[in-house]
Amino acid sequence: MKQLPLEGLRPASITRQRIPVLCDPKFQRHSRTSEAAAVSIAPHAGTLEAKIFAYLSGFPEGEGATDEEMQFRIPMNANSQRPRRVALVNAGLVKDSGRTRPTISGNQAVVWVVVGE
Repeated sequence: MKQLPLEGLRPASITRQRIPVLCDPKFQRHSRTSEAAAVSIAPHAGTLEAKIFAYLSGFPEGEGATDEEMQFRIPMNANSQRPRRVALVNAGLVKDSGRTRPTISGNQAVVWVVVGE
């Protein structure tokens, strides 16, 4: 398996800071399992958002991380990480840096940074 190009990008530590839950987890209205997953994740959404925010906050200004890098380094499942990052973007706490980096598959992915960077 190809390694992610992340040398030197891992923050020194991920703090256990807590930020408020930014939105109710969304689900597909036609799917009972999707709704069950949203109900299941709701109590943990704030903690997951805090982990992502703390992780991105630990980078030097402007460095940031792609979704794939966050999923690999935090670690967090893509189906948990991506919606929590979207909630941070919607809340104005995280933004697209305007830069991309290659994923493991070679596609370009947005580099996300904390607002203010």
